[in-house]
Amino acid sequence: MSKSKEEIYNEFNDVVNMAPSELEDWLQTDKSKGVGQDSGDGEAIGHKSGKKIIAIKKKNKEDLTQADYDHMNKVIGYVKRHKAQEPEGNVRETDWRYSLQNWGHDPCK
Repeated sequence: MSKSKEEIYNEFNDVVNMAPSELEDWLQTDKSKGVGQDSGDGEAIGHKSGKKIIAIKKKNKEDLTQADYDHMNKVIGYVKRHKAQEPEGNVRETDWRYSLQNWGHDPCK
């Protein structure tokens, strides 16, 4: 059973706990640019996702497209899967955390 747009919207806003401005600042850092799988053009998939998340978060709900909802659902799935792989110990300075931050989720919040 697929989720409704309302369910995706609510879940996305629960998992993305970084404000657009906070995510914009994060994506400018070397730590952000240094993690993730290359999408084929030198930029990591998660880094590109972060840019899409910023655009989605800046839109009014009624202006969201099906492509936006598809990406929101992708973000939800990624964050859930990645959080399940949390390493032991302090995660503050880890690639695991940095990758999640590229997808709009800071596990240290």
